[in-house]
Amino acid sequence: MLYRGLRIAARAAPRLSISSVNPALRQLPAQFQHIRNYADKTIKVPTMAESITEGTLKQWSKQIGDFVEQDEEIATIETDKIDVAVNAPEAGIIKEFLVNEEDTVTVGQDLLRMEPGSAPSGGADKPAAEAAPKEDAAPEPAPEKESKPEKAPEPKAEASKPAAPPASEKKDLKTAPKEETKPATLGNREERRVKMNRMRLRIAERLKQSQNTAASLTTFNEVDMSGLMDFRKLYKDEILKKTGVKLGFMSAFSRACVLAMRDLPGVNASIEGPNGGDTIVYRDYVDISVAVATEKGLVTPVVRNAETLDMIAIEKSIADMGKKARDGKLTIEDMAGGTFTISNGGVFGSMMGTPIINLPQTAVLGLHAIKDRAVVINGKIEVRPMMYLALTYDHRLLDGREAVQFLVKVKEYIEDPRKMLL
Repeated sequence: MLYRGLRIAARAAPRLSISSVNPALRQLPAQFQHIRNYADKTIKVPTMAESITEGTLKQWSKQIGDFVEQDEEIATIETDKIDVAVNAPEAGIIKEFLVNEEDTVTVGQDLLRMEPGSAPSGGADKPAAEAAPKEDAAPEPAPEKESKPEKAPEPKAEASKPAAPPASEKKDLKTAPKEETKPATLGNREERRVKMNRMRLRIAERLKQSQNTAASLTTFNEVDMSGLMDFRKLYKDEILKKTGVKLGFMSAFSRACVLAMRDLPGVNASIEGPNGGDTIVYRDYVDISVAVATEKGLVTPVVRNAETLDMIAIEKSIADMGKKARDGKLTIEDMAGGTFTISNGGVFGSMMGTPIINLPQTAVLGLHAIKDRAVVINGKIEVRPMMYLALTYDHRLLDGREAVQFLVKVKEYIEDPRKMLL
């Protein structure tokens, strides 16, 4: 009878809108939930990227009963590369969450239900307990006590004091170990177990793959930073005023690497093919991956066609990518590819380290902290700002001679920045 009544009502009022039908449907009993929900819209997990099919629902940005505008963020899905925002396809009220936070979700999976429509005049739906004002309850009359004959108060007896122990027992008490103080002396020994996020899991997987695949070897050198520091000091204010770009050191090292690759193109190449690879791919372009540390892990946004950019353009691109990384706004396109990586551990105080290759790349340059050290210049001991450089390379493709020559050329360009302008 209920179905028949609904069909008759629908034929009698064919122009009823969803917003006018929904309030009536909400009054139906629970056993007719499937009828009551027919006007709701199911939001599914959106397409995240070509190579990503699943993720972890990290956080709901809204609550059940909240009204959301079109394109307003509802939830965040964490993948092994980026965080994906789930936005409302249209305005409406959230009715039900179909998954919980920390659940694994796949593309196309039902995520939540919402009731489409404009914002209600009284604001978003609220639970009845919150919406209805609480009436002041009248105080209940105190139960009458049975009348009993009063008794005369009894005199209070003095608390008996324990007898003092003999002298021999006092000595024993002083020398006995105090068992109750032993946890306090050991300190806190609690443990916490936290599930690794998808980005950290992906980083671990790729780094272990790099160790297992590449024949990694690291060569070191040191560079006198005084020439580059004087160069930067001379022009940084003028460049900042004209372009709004803060001239740093990363652009100089990027430019030096691009120039050194002209003589040693194998540093910018990679190995492809089955069974570990049997083909060398040489490139006429240089896409530099710049390692950026974020709260969730290390990401490597790419500065594309660095061979066509001057130092100012490279610095601006690095700054823009770094800001997007820290704000969690990087896209798959921002991190895809990359033919060579520069990692600057010196900003965290690293003195020396061996960076790991970002496959399928062949080499990675590690920068370290700048420290004043005594060095011999033209037969005299002078104090200069020095930095250690580390180049980790795949020995399957690069020989030691080529790797050392590349690092020496980078050192020469940095120590005399004027060479990069020739």
